[in-house]
Amino acid sequence: MKQAAVGFRVHSGWSAVVAVCVEDGAPAVLHRERVPLVEKFTYRFRQPYHTAKRMSPAEAREFVSRVQATARDMAYGAIGKLGLDLEQRGYKLSSGALLLASGRPLPEFEKILASHAMIHTADGELFREALTRASVRCGLQVLSVKEKELTGEAAHSFGLTEVAVLKRITELGRPLRAPWAQDEKYAALGAWLALSAGSGCRKRTQTGKCG
Repeated sequence: MKQAAVGFRVHSGWSAVVAVCVEDGAPAVLHRERVPLVEKFTYRFRQPYHTAKRMSPAEAREFVSRVQATARDMAYGAIGKLGLDLEQRGYKLSSGALLLASGRPLPEFEKILASHAMIHTADGELFREALTRASVRCGLQVLSVKEKELTGEAAHSFGLTEVAVLKRITELGRPLRAPWAQDEKYAALGAWLALSAGSGCRKRTQTGKCG
């Protein structure tokens, strides 16, 4: 069975998801979609820490925990379905790539709510954590890479210039209908890099598989 990888570029409440394989040394897109990670696509749920800021401490913790649990469940369902769909086509979804923002660790809950900058960071990290956890739960090796370092790491891995990498990933989407914007390009590039990394993926854990 041929190997496939999936890349995630996360936004508040959703993620661009692109699965790729490598055929004759070149990447090929197997699947792409935009996966929701909230029960209702409204500001209240897409910006959980912003919402929690206006609540009492107990209500805030309960609300963020509920949004987090929903995001984890929805991410697990989406990755599990993708894995099954690809398996039926002869591909094994074996690895994933998650694009990070700053990668800065978050402080304790109360300190997050006390800082507007931390609230912004925490909103994004909640959904990234959900995808990471779901990927691990599905048995994927997870490559985490800072977005600002993505093209540089890819260029080094593939033996290309960064300009050449971006050209390749742009051309990859030409046979496809829109969208093939930066979200899809970066998610695809992350997936391609994860395939290249193989057993050397950083921050990897394999604990089971979806089914």
